[in-house]
Amino acid sequence: MIRYFISVFLTLYVYYLALVIRLKSKIMKYLTSLLLFICLLASQGIAQTTITLHADEGEYTISRHIYGHFSEHLGHCIYGGFYVGEDNKMIPNQRGIRTDVVNALKELEIPNLRWPGGCFADTYHWKDGIGPKSDRPKIVNTWWGGVTEDNSFGTHEFLDLCEQLGTEPFISGNVGSGTVQELSDWVQYINFNGESPMAELRKTNGREEPWKVKYWGVGNEAWGCGGNMRVEHYVDVYRKYATFMNARWGDERIFRIASGPSDDNYHWTEVLMRDIPHQLMQGIGMHHYSVINWNKKSSATEFSEEEYAVTMQKAYDMERIIRGHSAVMDQYDADRRVALVVDEWGGWYDVEPGTNPGFLFQQNTMRDAMIAGMTLNIFNNHADRVRMANLAQTVNVLQAVVLTDGEKMLLTPTYYVMDMYKAHHDATLIPAKIHTVDYTLEGKSIPAVSVSASKKENGTLTISLVNVDSRSAQPVSIDLRGMHAQGVQGQILQAAKLQAHNTFDQPEGVHPASYNGAKLDGDQITLTMPPFSVIVLSVR
Repeated sequence: MIRYFISVFLTLYVYYLALVIRLKSKIMKYLTSLLLFICLLASQGIAQTTITLHADEGEYTISRHIYGHFSEHLGHCIYGGFYVGEDNKMIPNQRGIRTDVVNALKELEIPNLRWPGGCFADTYHWKDGIGPKSDRPKIVNTWWGGVTEDNSFGTHEFLDLCEQLGTEPFISGNVGSGTVQELSDWVQYINFNGESPMAELRKTNGREEPWKVKYWGVGNEAWGCGGNMRVEHYVDVYRKYATFMNARWGDERIFRIASGPSDDNYHWTEVLMRDIPHQLMQGIGMHHYSVINWNKKSSATEFSEEEYAVTMQKAYDMERIIRGHSAVMDQYDADRRVALVVDEWGGWYDVEPGTNPGFLFQQNTMRDAMIAGMTLNIFNNHADRVRMANLAQTVNVLQAVVLTDGEKMLLTPTYYVMDMYKAHHDATLIPAKIHTVDYTLEGKSIPAVSVSASKKENGTLTISLVNVDSRSAQPVSIDLRGMHAQGVQGQILQAAKLQAHNTFDQPEGVHPASYNGAKLDGDQITLTMPPFSVIVLSVR
């Protein structure tokens, strides 16, 4: 702040001299030039981004479920990713579930895991995946790669995985090719604690106590791979399925999530909100991917700065899209009882050369870290309506947090962003006002810096910052109000180039580091963000 006033004073003084003496003297010309140069130096470091945080005005909670994940029977997400089989002696596992992957995700404290799809969900018949594995029928994954699966990973294995992770299951029911009875039986098989045919079948298969799964999706992408339905038709389908899903077990109630819109299809959301009784629907799913062009994607690792900029513009669309759906939902649900659930999001690029196109295996670079950080800031700031989200996908598919190759495993830049952000889980959202410059390329602009902030019950304030500008550092000034800060520390994720990523030969190429560049002076924090970086500050 002092620098700012010095700069302003010197600039005004120079102009005063120029006006009074009209620069007739060569000495005064040189003096004026020198003073202008001093002004320029003084102005360096003046914040281009200013943020005001009202640390005592939090109203909404950032649900930990915003940080959910997605596991579909797609490529090597399940088989080879999560599950390697009980007889595998080369890869440490517990009942066939990889120990290294479980430990990595436990460190992230993932709150929920969505399964079995995705498009696969509406072709999956759950009874094929229970009972003795030798008796389970093989199936063809018609959506992803046309491979044959042996159904060795089914309901019990998935719920075992969730228990090992300490996370809540989110099951997508088959509406596209299934029946009402089939989905109703699945809910009963998993959740019912009394005497019934499905409960007895569960016990026969080795599980005495019910799992009590709360989160259930009623179909997936009904507008596309889930049946190519019109929303007016899906509404009646949903109402029928939801009615027979045995909404209660004991004092608990399941959380039913409707197959919602793609991107900014606000009409779809309006019809759901208008025509489905809200007691039958606790959430509306929405999907949005950061893809340059569905017919011409970019390489995951060999992309240009122009392709990076377009991808970030697509990611920033999430702000506009959430605002649009929230406005529609507010018309029918002013109390915001129905959640907006962004159950598929992330970057989508060309698959890695030499891999099966249907497996959607792609590398994960600093571009993905930028998508993750900016998107999670958007979700946090809309915590009043967005109460669940699922990154697509967890292992080996699309914007994965973990990649595996046989016995090897690595963590991606996206993993590290989610690890840095986990302090936001179930914390109180702190209102943030931001003024920042734009990152502009090819005539299109998005804000260079994004921010979200939250406060834990112990008083610790977490501030997550993302600079998406690929060229320019961003000086940032944060004005703290309603809090007497005693100290600040942080972490930073950055790299030498946008295309930087971790490989199995160099798994630690991109990794967070301690950050000591934030300076606290009274109620002001100042820092300078390097280009394409993520910084998370902890203020005490």
